[in-house]
Amino acid sequence: MCGINGILLKDAGGRGALGDHIHTMNEGIAHRGPDDDGVWLHDSLPLALGHRRLSILDLSSAGHQPMHTPSGTSIVFNGEIYNFKELREHVPDYPFASGSDTETILALYEKLGEECVSLLNGMFALAIWDPGKQTLFLARDRIGKKPLYYWRGAEGFAWSSEPRSLIQLPWIPSGLDPQALYQYLTFGFTPAPMTMFRSIAKLPPGYKMTIDLQGCGEPQPYWDVSYEEVSGEESGLCEQVREALDKSVKYRMISDVPVGAFLSGGVDSSAIVAHMVQEASYPIKTFSIGFEGQPDYDELEYARKIADTYQTEHHVRMVSRKDMVDLLPKIVEVFDEPLADPTCVPIYFLAELAHQEGLKVILNGDGPDELLMGYRNWMKYVRLFGPYRAYCMLPRPLKQVVANLVAKRSPHSPNTDIFFRAVDRQDLVMAGASGFRDWNKDSFLHPDFVAEAGRQSGHEIVSPFRASFRRATRGSRHWGDADWMCYLGFKYLIPNIYTHRADRLCMAHSVEARSPFLDFHFVQLALSIPVAQKTVQGEPKSILKKALEPTLSHETLYRKKKGFCVPMREWGADVMTNSIEERLPEFCREHGVFNEQAIQGLVAEMRAGRTEYTAALWSIYFLLNWSSTWLKA
Repeated sequence: MCGINGILLKDAGGRGALGDHIHTMNEGIAHRGPDDDGVWLHDSLPLALGHRRLSILDLSSAGHQPMHTPSGTSIVFNGEIYNFKELREHVPDYPFASGSDTETILALYEKLGEECVSLLNGMFALAIWDPGKQTLFLARDRIGKKPLYYWRGAEGFAWSSEPRSLIQLPWIPSGLDPQALYQYLTFGFTPAPMTMFRSIAKLPPGYKMTIDLQGCGEPQPYWDVSYEEVSGEESGLCEQVREALDKSVKYRMISDVPVGAFLSGGVDSSAIVAHMVQEASYPIKTFSIGFEGQPDYDELEYARKIADTYQTEHHVRMVSRKDMVDLLPKIVEVFDEPLADPTCVPIYFLAELAHQEGLKVILNGDGPDELLMGYRNWMKYVRLFGPYRAYCMLPRPLKQVVANLVAKRSPHSPNTDIFFRAVDRQDLVMAGASGFRDWNKDSFLHPDFVAEAGRQSGHEIVSPFRASFRRATRGSRHWGDADWMCYLGFKYLIPNIYTHRADRLCMAHSVEARSPFLDFHFVQLALSIPVAQKTVQGEPKSILKKALEPTLSHETLYRKKKGFCVPMREWGADVMTNSIEERLPEFCREHGVFNEQAIQGLVAEMRAGRTEYTAALWSIYFLLNWSSTWLKA
């Protein structure tokens, strides 16, 4: 786990300052790798590679990066390749000088070229300089665990693990991207390839790109989900699920330093801990969080039971109202690309606690809810697909009248948004759209900003995934609406929320987060399991729970899911509203995004107890504080 940077300029005359620039970029992401700082400058081209190292595999200096082959191929790499030892069998004649996965990638690249990424099982973002072809090869892992941002312009090309390093380069502007901001207000994040910075893009998960000396080259996908026919027999499926999870956990225990786990006491994190204990030769440290005086958010009793059962070294952090109030204004320092997800608060404190206990590697339970229909409200949407499609076929004027009437009667209901989407025959599902609604978003925005952003909707972001779902399933009717929701959850929610927040919050404390349920082999199996086995008699994640019955108690498996929540309304409302009132006028003057009076109206409603505005105002709060921290004057 590390951080990577790089610069390739078109003009060799600018080479003299390259060393200073790449060192500055490395300093910007020092939190990602406090153990080592590496820089390499090409001897004749205006090319620089930078690396910050968090030593987890081969702790010796042999794992130093940038790393080079005897023939001059060079790499900077962020992540972990779990099958790197097996992959060395593909290159038996390579003169390995380290026990690192980084050197394995280099050896594979020299033998197979860009196709080497198809063999890698792990999380990664990498950049390889090919001296023979005079090209840069960049790639990001299939799931999107590790980030990779890039800029290109008249001066050349540059990339980094985080935008904060790119915007330190004097020729890269940091102005707002209006289209990205428009979508952020709907979803609370900016989907790839967008970022909130107009001049910076991010490589999507499962993509690669090759850049020549002129900075030319476009991202190309190298992987997508492959749906397969799997046995419908429950016992056989349970065995496959157990074996896939067991192998995934074993892979993620590969480390030259101890590995711990976040433990909520729910099904997913408890399953991870149970498998870790079977594999580890040392006591596993587990970490849980609670909120003082907030019993509705407390699951510590269940986490303690799992810790006692598996005899882990358990650590608990009790967060006070003051802790959270103090953190909220500072959390934008972690996110140089905004993420309006309140769950970031408990994960921040968990990562901090793990770091304080001396850990560099943590396993979490991210993923199975999306892959295996773990949300009860998803079944409601599955039942609605048929009637919704029929309703969409009605004349557009009639649907518009109905939508207007529903909006007048229930302006804050999620159903209102559905009626408006039906007017244009858009998809029923808008994964994660919990902020401002497309149908009335413009009423909160300045007309000039709306004109600059252009007429768009969140559906434009979601609809390409529907097309890729059809390709992945080859148009087979065997895969239905529930499969579509799981696919969208995996391709859209997981990389934009879960892996994004895990990377930023854990790396802010120099901790690596690994997610066994997001091993791509487990992902393919989970998505291919028939829906009838994912939800049995309305029970979410049925097949996973059934597979875990020999391991976990009935209480752990079948008690009502509470979720990883935070008392944002109870503790954070005043922080949000006060900050918005303070920062909004200046933000409106500088950027012209909002209808200031309309936003102040939302703040007043929130102060009056209208909690339905919490998500929208949290998005604005995060945006205002983020802009004051990360946008250049």
